[in-house]
Amino acid sequence: MKINRMSTQPINPYLKTYEKQNTQPAKSPKQDKLEISEKAKELQKAPEVNMERQEKLAELKRKIDSGTYEIHAKGIAEKLVNFYKNK
Repeated sequence: MKINRMSTQPINPYLKTYEKQNTQPAKSPKQDKLEISEKAKELQKAPEVNMERQEKLAELKRKIDSGTYEIHAKGIAEKLVNFYKNK
């Protein structure tokens, strides 16, 4: 009685893959990389801008409370007209 091989693959088909893994040089570990967009940098500056805005608001409140705040009706009217003309 003659026993033939059933397939053409050797007994351990994963041997070649295993050998390839062992022969490859060890790669250096990847390092993390962080990139911050310009928009994110602008948003980080927001607290500084917010503080300036708070200071302006405090000044306006102080002027209104003391009665020294002046309304420039002509300037407001010009801005309203420009706004609606450009729309």
